[in-house]
Amino acid sequence: MKIWLVAYFIMNIAGLVIMWEDKRRAKKHEFRISERTLWLVALFGGAVGTTAGMQLYRHKTKHTSFKIGFPVLAVIELVLLIKFLL
Repeated sequence: MKIWLVAYFIMNIAGLVIMWEDKRRAKKHEFRISERTLWLVALFGGAVGTTAGMQLYRHKTKHTSFKIGFPVLAVIELVLLIKFLL
């Protein structure tokens, strides 16, 4: 069980960092991180981190799929985490 919590924590940190990095690259007009990669990080346990990064860095907030999808996925992941821990 401990390994799952560590993996969940790492994926959410990765989600937060990847949103920051994509925002940084967008400001500098550099090669961007693909939306597919952002979604994969969120789907594999990093939805809370990507949602936090989206709000914290004001990144991808105009894209409906991100604005709605990331928070919904984050809620699902948190519910599954709570069920897993109980």
